[in-house]
Amino acid sequence: MTLDAHLNDELAAWDRDNLLHPTTHTANHARGSVPGRIITGGDGVYITDRDGNRFLDAFAALYCVNAGYGRTEIADAMSKQAHELAYFHAFAGHGNTPAITLAKMVMDRAPDHMARVYFGLSGSDANETNVKLAWHYNILRGKPEKRKIISRWRAYHGSGLVSGSLTGLAAYHAQFHLPLDGFLHTHCPHYLRRPDLDMSEAQFLDFLIAELEEMITREGPDTIAAFFGEPAMGTGGLIPPPEGYWARVQQVLDRHDILLIADEVVTGFGRTGAMFGSDLYGLHPDFMTIAKGLTSAYAPLSGSIISQRVFDVLMQGSDDFGALAHGWTYSAHPVGAAAGIATLKLVDRLGLVDNARDTGPYLKQALSDAVGDHPNVAEIRGVGLMVAVEFMDIPAARTEFPAMTVGPKISDAMMRAGVVARAMPEGNIVGFAPPLCITRDEVDIVADALREAVREVLG
Repeated sequence: MTLDAHLNDELAAWDRDNLLHPTTHTANHARGSVPGRIITGGDGVYITDRDGNRFLDAFAALYCVNAGYGRTEIADAMSKQAHELAYFHAFAGHGNTPAITLAKMVMDRAPDHMARVYFGLSGSDANETNVKLAWHYNILRGKPEKRKIISRWRAYHGSGLVSGSLTGLAAYHAQFHLPLDGFLHTHCPHYLRRPDLDMSEAQFLDFLIAELEEMITREGPDTIAAFFGEPAMGTGGLIPPPEGYWARVQQVLDRHDILLIADEVVTGFGRTGAMFGSDLYGLHPDFMTIAKGLTSAYAPLSGSIISQRVFDVLMQGSDDFGALAHGWTYSAHPVGAAAGIATLKLVDRLGLVDNARDTGPYLKQALSDAVGDHPNVAEIRGVGLMVAVEFMDIPAARTEFPAMTVGPKISDAMMRAGVVARAMPEGNIVGFAPPLCITRDEVDIVADALREAVREVLG
């Protein structure tokens, strides 16, 4: 396999000289010392670069190409829609057929108590919408002081001003004047990082709930609008919650009249083995954030799903004060909506939710069989087709390697073997979230690559 990029050709030079890349070492990329890979094609669970190298993508790009690459059904639907109507706005009640159809399809899959979906472009802007509407909801109820937002450390909710404030990862705050005032972070529900090694999981859950209660009491429940959470954490380390966590959290929120906003950008549309993570964990959210799997990333599209109790207040507010003063130019974009319709049809026809439910445990077991007995493996965790392997210097004592030293080396070694995995932040964590169409034979390829990469890096 040839892994050397063309450092001196024209396209690579254009890339270095013109394009500012997200989540990239800006100076090193501009200097060409850490050249990027230029991807030119994909099929199923595989991607191909312009040198002809083929890689099994065990992270579905950014856990978003859920239906897999090369789905002509989605591409054809987008093309057909662009030829018929590429764009018209959704302001002042204007509609288009694909956006209306997709809204019906989303609501048919959402929990029964949800009422409407508002379409945007990314998970970040959908979370901005959800915060804004949560504030609006409380203003309309005569409770404008209820505006603080609680999320969790290690959470990822986006990288805008509001969404970046919700995010609980240090790199998204440092050098950006974030988080904004009024955005609070409570403990990450990760048993591996419990404050006391002697805690049982039940005791750790009691600790989490007591800390949340203490924060609400300290801040004043009449000042808190909402609690944000991914049903199972994504970028913070692919962390399923402790058993019973969400039931206990919801009891606290209900008692204090605090909205629950479920960020389903990663967990929505099958990733956990259920249609939504809210279904799997019994959440009863007031808002749900969707994106990624909504179109399998074939087009930018997100959604804010709003509960009936919130929508009823918005209805009354519009009667009292006029039109809802919120909108993006590309809200309910017809081409993106056409991609969403084709994607959800594929999710159903290919049984992708069931495949994630059935193949996810096989992935977790295969990774455990490959490296579970290695002395530096601290934990192998996950739910559905989102699994993480975490490495520590001395796992029994929770003695860490320097952050982001071992994880990136293992993911680099896997890349050289033809498999894409992701080094996760704030630890030495290698993450796996393949397209939901992955087979057991393809899972075996991933596990073999991990085994060899760990042997290469850690011995």
